[in-house]
Amino acid sequence: MTTNGQSGAAAGTAPSPHGDTTSQPIKAVRLRHPWRTVIAIILIVYLVAFVWDAAQRSAFQWDVFGKYVFDQRIPVAAVNTLLLTLYSMIIAAVLALILAVMRLSDNPVFKSVAWFYLWIFRGTPVYVQLVFWGLLSVIYPTLMIGLPFLQPVLSLPTQNTLNFFTLAVIGLGLNEAAYLAEIIRAGILSVDRGQEEAATALGMGWSQTMWRIVIPQSMRIIIPPTGNEVISMLKTTSLVTAVPYSLELFTRSRDIATTLFAPIPLLLVASVWYLAITSILMIGQYFLEKRFSRGIGARRPTKNDDATTVLPPVMPTTDGAAGIDLGGKH
Repeated sequence: MTTNGQSGAAAGTAPSPHGDTTSQPIKAVRLRHPWRTVIAIILIVYLVAFVWDAAQRSAFQWDVFGKYVFDQRIPVAAVNTLLLTLYSMIIAAVLALILAVMRLSDNPVFKSVAWFYLWIFRGTPVYVQLVFWGLLSVIYPTLMIGLPFLQPVLSLPTQNTLNFFTLAVIGLGLNEAAYLAEIIRAGILSVDRGQEEAATALGMGWSQTMWRIVIPQSMRIIIPPTGNEVISMLKTTSLVTAVPYSLELFTRSRDIATTLFAPIPLLLVASVWYLAITSILMIGQYFLEKRFSRGIGARRPTKNDDATTVLPPVMPTTDGAAGIDLGGKH
């Protein structure tokens, strides 16, 4: 038979000479990681050495970098890049939601059309797609609006109707929709099926169930990868020179570098602006994730939490041995 003192020692308590089994706090000793500290110091040393070496290298031409980092053409190009990103993501989000619903539909035609769209736009490089959009006026000199096999209601010359900026937005948006559709579909599938059944039992229609029940709950799954897609779109805008559209950040910096015969400092200028915009987008993504993940998951312990742990009180059992009170009925 186990004695009270033995059970108390096993439970992490210090029994008193008088048989008192009151729980005592355990002092947790923090685990030391000496090699982790050594590796961190080495990384810091290498980082300082890299920065110091870069500051001394003449190839970077820091004087040219300082002169053109705020040149009036660069901020204008950065605004154009942001507009490309914004308009393309709006088109992608709307189309992706439609494609995701079509993929989840029981209608075989809807599912097949959505799958074919994803297959085409995910299976070909975005640069190739943008080249095709740049040649749209060659392939289709006239845009005809109307019903198939009937006289068109409206005919417009393609070259005068769609400029390079519009073609770049359409090309980026249609390509991104294929990827965003799978993200939205995964978010919708993450919501328990019982939520839809409960909404149906309350008399909600399909549209009400999607907009009020399913989509709000799926946002915590959709937002993190969507934020990554927005950042990726910002950088993908550097490929619109294939359309060709030359007023975005990278192409504009490259054009200035060509006139100066100084590509490296202008590449640094473009990189700094991309990093600045990306940092702002990452901050916005953080707060959006925090907003839509409220009440989901347990809080992780932090270093500021108290390291002392108090065990539950030890209660005597029917056979005279000590036991742990689990809060149930006795």
